Amino acid sequence: MQKSDNPTVYFNGEYMPKASVHLSPDDRGFLFGDGVYEVVRSYGGRFFALDAHLQRLHNGLCELQIRGVDAAAFAEICKQLLERNDLSQDDALVYMQVTRGAAPRSHAFPNVPTQPTSYAVPSPFQPKGDVTKGVRVITAPDIRWTRCDIKSVNLLANCLANQRAQEAGATEAILVRDGVALEATASSFFGVFNGEVRTAPKSNYILSSITRQAVLDICREAGISAIETPIYLTDLASADELFLAGTTLEIMPIIEVDGWVVGNGQPGPVQQRLYELFCRRTRGAEAGAGAGAAAGT
Repeated sequence: MQKSDNPTVYFNGEYMPKASVHLSPDDRGFLFGDGVYEVVRSYGGRFFALDAHLQRLHNGLCELQIRGVDAAAFAEICKQLLERNDLSQDDALVYMQVTRGAAPRSHAFPNVPTQPTSYAVPSPFQPKGDVTKGVRVITAPDIRWTRCDIKSVNLLANCLANQRAQEAGATEAILVRDGVALEATASSFFGVFNGEVRTAPKSNYILSSITRQAVLDICREAGISAIETPIYLTDLASADELFLAGTTLEIMPIIEVDGWVVGNGQPGPVQQRLYELFCRRTRGAEAGAGAGAAAGT
């Protein structure tokens, strides 16, 4: 069973032990953060929304003008990585990254085509929070660049805000730009106001999150009112519920923001319902019912 610190990974067309991977110091991902990435989750060996993740990877490659990589080919790579690491029956994550490749250091793109660096690594899934209890968050100024819709590997601003959250004993930081609470450092952000689910509209200031879209789809199918509209920082205290959504957090209730309690300090009914329906979509009806019941404890 290969569930260790040295899993089999994919690197530039080959499967090899992670410890055998060698990256050029001239790689533009290393030097400039010149690349994109994706993280996809499997539930018992079944990937959730893999096609959507790979389409977003393709879009990111096009935006950065990185050519020579077929994003769709990662579907088979992800499957192979689960099999080669004995994760085909488990909950797991696969991280995928593509950079422009190695070239002499210069801000402009290389004059001659480079071979992109492609990498993918699997890992057993480890939950980041307890959905029955919720998480604490802080707010932080959004100092990221203005193309947050590209899932770039250049995440320093996110890291700084997330570190600030960790030092405050919180799980996440909600990024605020011009008075609007946009998203968290590694997840989407939602509020519930008078029973209506709200989240920031798609723009270049947020990532087009796969889980975010799943939440909106579930709301539509379940008849839960949901709109994409700015959530102002000054309105947060009036929210009935707040929650995060993402590949690793799924649909996680927020119970505290900057030290003040959200609602009654417990996961709310709308979030619990959405989580139950999300579980049905990702794990099947039986698991969804169980997860929903657990969330109510």
